Amino acid sequence: MTQSPAVRTPDRSGSVRLGERAARTLVSELARINDPKAALLVGAAPESAVLAAAIEALLPGDTLTVVPAERVSATTLREHVTAQGRWVAERVRVVDSLAEAEAAAVVIAAEAFTGTAEEARTTIGALTKYLADGAVLSVATAVARTAGAAAELDRQGVLYGVGNDLVLRNNPPVRVYRLRFTPAEAAAAEQLAPAYRPSSVPLSRDMHIDSNGVAAAGIALGLAALTRLARPKSKLWLLPALAAAPVAAFFRDPERDVPEDPSAVVAAADGQVLSVQRLTDERFGDGEFLRVAVFLSVLDVHVNRSPVAGKVVDYFVADGGFVNAMKPDAEHNVAAYTVLDTTHGTVVVAQRTGLIARRIVQRAPIGALLARGERFGLIRFGSRTDVYLPAEAAEPLVGPGDKVIGGSTVIARWR
Repeated sequence: MTQSPAVRTPDRSGSVRLGERAARTLVSELARINDPKAALLVGAAPESAVLAAAIEALLPGDTLTVVPAERVSATTLREHVTAQGRWVAERVRVVDSLAEAEAAAVVIAAEAFTGTAEEARTTIGALTKYLADGAVLSVATAVARTAGAAAELDRQGVLYGVGNDLVLRNNPPVRVYRLRFTPAEAAAAEQLAPAYRPSSVPLSRDMHIDSNGVAAAGIALGLAALTRLARPKSKLWLLPALAAAPVAAFFRDPERDVPEDPSAVVAAADGQVLSVQRLTDERFGDGEFLRVAVFLSVLDVHVNRSPVAGKVVDYFVADGGFVNAMKPDAEHNVAAYTVLDTTHGTVVVAQRTGLIARRIVQRAPIGALLARGERFGLIRFGSRTDVYLPAEAAEPLVGPGDKVIGGSTVIARWR
């Protein structure tokens, strides 16, 4: 077999097993593209969870080209693919070497990087030759023992970055990078489904908890344990112990049914509509905007979702105060603005702090494509989320006092 040296795992003794969760994260960009596309998987083996996840993600019009790992023969891999049935065999092609592959919309490295920064740079250089315009390269590296490779991937990710995710439920934990080396068109976001995010920890099929909630609940339980050790006769430990459950519940992240109607604009958060008004804001360009402001109480879900399909073209934080989010002066609170380019014009989502909320989390880097209803961040504790739409292009469907559900409620329609 003639496997390209550029894509070999440099240190076989330090190889990293990628489990089901890491594999699903690696193929997330492939799984979310609804249009027919070509994908390339490099370094696969019959037992690879990444190969299984990639095959599972295929749609009827898709094709997948697979390059075997250096320890696997192409014949063995072809036999494995054929054994999956005719549907898979018709869509998956096993080649002898990377040189036989063609450009693809998604390129996936099936084995985690375990080498130095120089080795990672060489591997990335070899794989980027097979990326179509606006395509994504998906790779993983072990968190604990590949600092050089991780540093190189962090450097590469500042180009037209798609983002990265930490997968703790892997042994060892890995970080998955999704890199883009040429810009994608904003219109491409309209053909995407919301991305799979390992930061959302599943409790059941319909209910998840954001990783921030897992960490916060863990801290509360840790404080309870330390308090009981320090003061075994006291019942003070019950306070942080009992707080763990409601703290975790605050970060709940339920699955949502996103409307398929391409003209729909959905709520960016759960809560109550405070106002719907037309205004101008020179920070976002000329013309009027239609702003829908939603108040989130401490009982609402605080995960934020993209109201439309679009491309993140800017992100900035404006300084301010911490007034109660229900009051008009909350407009001048600290706020994070995510600016999206869409086929209908500029759309902005403002994550505003409140009297209690002091921390905004935004996970969509500039250059990333967001599907309508896709999770992109959260605000810790009570707050407010505003959606700005081009006023002449959107018709509002909600009014003050209406209750909305993030990712599901249609707050406006494109004209």
